[in-house]
Amino acid sequence: MLRQISLANLALVVGGIIAAVGFGAYFTDQPTLNLAGFFYGIPLLLGGLALKAAELEPVVFTQPTSDEILALREQQASDTQNQVRKDVTRFRYGQTAHLDDALERLGLAPTDEERPMLRGLREVAVDGAYGLILEFDSPLMPIEIWEEKQQKIATFFGPGLHAKVSQTAENKIELALITVAKT
Repeated sequence: MLRQISLANLALVVGGIIAAVGFGAYFTDQPTLNLAGFFYGIPLLLGGLALKAAELEPVVFTQPTSDEILALREQQASDTQNQVRKDVTRFRYGQTAHLDDALERLGLAPTDEERPMLRGLREVAVDGAYGLILEFDSPLMPIEIWEEKQQKIATFFGPGLHAKVSQTAENKIELALITVAKT
């Protein structure tokens, strides 16, 4: 729940209210409220503006997750899958794109202009295994490069996962991180 709340918006609202009370107190000659408004409201308002400028909104699920897949997630999802899902579905601050460090390390984002942008995700069952599908908008990174990096992607995201790359439409790439059955 708290991951879905924008700290920037919260700081803007609270800072705006406190600053407005401070300005009101200034004009009605109430020095205590005036000081509180200026010393707490204005810095909080400015902090909210700074956070808003550096805010990266969460990625949305493109399909609702069924109860069966939720049960499968609880049984099979790796720590990496859970971490990726939680990281991309919350507000981030100070980053240019979701998974930007991972894409750079994998060689899929040589420049900021070529970086694929994560636009959505969904959870699926693939032959009885839990799969997390990351949907990228990749206009400058062709599918051939993604396919070359497929094995590196699988090892990067950790043991127990299989990576599958596919192109669903022009400039649309899906990266499936599928749990490998334990033997």
